[in-house]
Amino acid sequence: MARSPKPPLPPPQPPPRAYGARGIAALLAPIVRPAFQRRAPAAAAILADWDSLAGPDFATRASPQKFAGGTLTLACTGPAAMELQHLAPQLISRLNLALGQHMVERLRFVQQTPVFRAAPPPREPTAAVTPPENLPPGAVGEALAKLYQSLKSRP
Repeated sequence: MARSPKPPLPPPQPPPRAYGARGIAALLAPIVRPAFQRRAPAAAAILADWDSLAGPDFATRASPQKFAGGTLTLACTGPAAMELQHLAPQLISRLNLALGQHMVERLRFVQQTPVFRAAPPPREPTAAVTPPENLPPGAVGEALAKLYQSLKSRP
């Protein structure tokens, strides 16, 4: 007995469109989901803001390569790895404090040819800014004047 061929399946129809208002989370989820599946938000924050998170001392000697399962992989030279291994608890606590939660549990060092990153250029001294005249007298006024001067002298 010969089998009769199965009829072809109709082409898939797109889901019906809803033209009503939708929340932004519903619109962004399909876009950012693939990015977050490849890299966690904490890993993206560490890789993007490494210089400010680690500080100039650590940032010039090591660069982050990968963050997975609580382990941050850092690329650095051999001598720097030895020194950074002793400073690992300090660096881990600094990163976790900046991330706001206990994400980094351990560091893994990978020896790599040195990638020398230039230290950020020193800021040029700006002209002295005179604080407002209506500050209270005493130590509080002096502290507010210093704060005012530091805020106004930022680039």
